[in-house]
Amino acid sequence: MKKARIKTSTDAHAFIDAVAAHHGWHVNPDAGFAEVLAGGLAANYNRFGYYQCPCRDSWAGDRKKDADIICPCVYSKADLDEYGQCYCGLFVTAELAQSGRGAASIPERRPQELFP
Repeated sequence: MKKARIKTSTDAHAFIDAVAAHHGWHVNPDAGFAEVLAGGLAANYNRFGYYQCPCRDSWAGDRKKDADIICPCVYSKADLDEYGQCYCGLFVTAELAQSGRGAASIPERRPQELFP
C-alpha cells in the first residue's frame, strides 16, 4: 500500500484557498492567525487523514464521528451568515475581511452530545 504524502501548511493553505473560492468566502486577512490555523489543519491531516477543524476536540481519527467538523465544518455557513466568520475564524465574510476587525469568539453550534 502506498503511504500518503505528509501535508504541510503550504498544502493546507492551498486547501483553504480552494474552499474559500468555492464558497465565496474570504480567508481571514490576519496572515499570522491564518498561518496558525493552516498549521493546525496540516497537523490534523497528518494525524487523522483529513482536515479536521483545529479549534475543536476530535474523536481521534474516527472520521464518521468527526464528519461534522471536517473543514469546512457543517456549521460554517450558518456561522458566516450570523457572525461573519466560522467558529475558528479562518473563513470570514467580505464585510468582516474589509472591516479591519479581527475574528472574535462565537458560540459553538456543535451539539454537546457530539463532543468526545
